[in-house]
Amino acid sequence: MLVLTRRPGEALVIGDGIRLVVLGVEGERVKLGIEAPREIAVVRAELLEAVEAANRQASRAPERVLERLKRALAGSTSDRGRSG
Repeated sequence: MLVLTRRPGEALVIGDGIRLVVLGVEGERVKLGIEAPREIAVVRAELLEAVEAANRQASRAPERVLERLKRALAGSTSDRGRSG
């Protein structure tokens, strides 16, 4: 990880089309301005992590449903030989 010190108004450039500008510092918070081409997604890391976690959880839901269905079907096939 590259660690830089910047003051408000100073910037850094990443690659050919991304520019980060320090807009201000208020206490422990830093305001950044990001200039990037539209085709480059700029997303806060915590939001991306939350979406990824939700996607992982959602992808496991069908597994739970299939397991319940398998158990239900296994139980119903053992009842077939019985007469009521």
